[in-house]
Amino acid sequence: MSDHLPLARPAGAVSAGDPPPSEAWVARFPLWDAYFAVLTVAVGVAVATSAPPAAPYRIGSVALLAAISIWYAAFGRALMRYGVGGWRAYLYLGVALALYVAAVALASSASFALFVLLPQAFMLLPTTPAVGAVVVFTAVQVVLDWLRSGGGPDARGSLLAAVMIAVVVSVTGGWVQHLFVDADRRAALVDELAASRDEVVRLSRQAGVDAERQRLAGEIHDTIAQGLSSVVMLIQAADAELDRDAGQVRRHLALAVTTARANLAEARALVAALTPAELAGSPLVEAVRRVADRLTAETGVPVTLAIPATPCPLPTPVEVVLLRVTQEALANARKHAAAGRVEVRLERRDDVVVLEVRDDGRGFTTPPAGDGYGLAGMRNRVEQVAGTLRVASSPGAGTTVRAEVPIR
Repeated sequence: MSDHLPLARPAGAVSAGDPPPSEAWVARFPLWDAYFAVLTVAVGVAVATSAPPAAPYRIGSVALLAAISIWYAAFGRALMRYGVGGWRAYLYLGVALALYVAAVALASSASFALFVLLPQAFMLLPTTPAVGAVVVFTAVQVVLDWLRSGGGPDARGSLLAAVMIAVVVSVTGGWVQHLFVDADRRAALVDELAASRDEVVRLSRQAGVDAERQRLAGEIHDTIAQGLSSVVMLIQAADAELDRDAGQVRRHLALAVTTARANLAEARALVAALTPAELAGSPLVEAVRRVADRLTAETGVPVTLAIPATPCPLPTPVEVVLLRVTQEALANARKHAAAGRVEVRLERRDDVVVLEVRDDGRGFTTPPAGDGYGLAGMRNRVEQVAGTLRVASSPGAGTTVRAEVPIR
């Protein structure tokens, strides 16, 4: 079939430029073979038993009809089954037309072969050439009758019948072609939608992987990295007191061991994909209190807590975010602010939880250089639960970190 008309997109391409045939066409093609065989035999029997013409003419006409069948089986059938158009289609129809003209010239009843030949035009050609082929095939009987009768009533009757056949076949064939084209377009759309769905699945999977990597980076930064930093600072403090105060050395080392064990628990919880170890079995306010007490124990910096006396239950993702923000804000106060005092405030206002960490340290105009993750990590965490994070600071006036997270 022509590239412009995927009517017969039947099974398996014959040439590299032809589209692959549809499974539906392959499954139904035997029905067309059966139709062709039954109708060709019926036309042959009708021609052989008709009178007139004389027997030699009828035999010759039947032989030509048999030649059309052989030409179809040897050449035309593959074109229709595999959807091959172009010059091969015109060659097939041209030879079939020549054989048909000769068969009708010998016996007029051979014109019933049109019921086999006309559908093939629409199976092989685009709509306009197919209609032209229909007109040519139907005109054969009219021209022969006109030549035989010299324009008599028989010729005029043949003309009327030919016009009716040409119109009906052209309209029906064009409509069927349109149905096939529409079906092919829908099939292509379904394939495109399936490909788009697969792409969405792939992108969603990749987005999930990226989000999980970001989450793990935040967890590692807020737990293991901060814990190791505390251990290093405590060991350095113990080393500085090694020759002066053995009791203070033991105190620093004990705190280092405690911090290392706490971070070991965090690492195990992270590997097991659990909630933070500080939140395991205790509410958020207790976890915040433990983090603040740890800072005071390690640095001696007093931390004032303004938290609800009665714990209010919060969604686990919200508690995780608020705990991590508290840890990061306190870690920044210890590492960068040189604060003498820190205040942590946690309160619930209607459907919003507000966390505020304020220190009286040196402050800054631009974020201090570090691992590049701290403030950005806090902001990303808060945004993941549809919250907002604001950081206010100025040199000599300390720093305030304020997170507001809605409760849904």
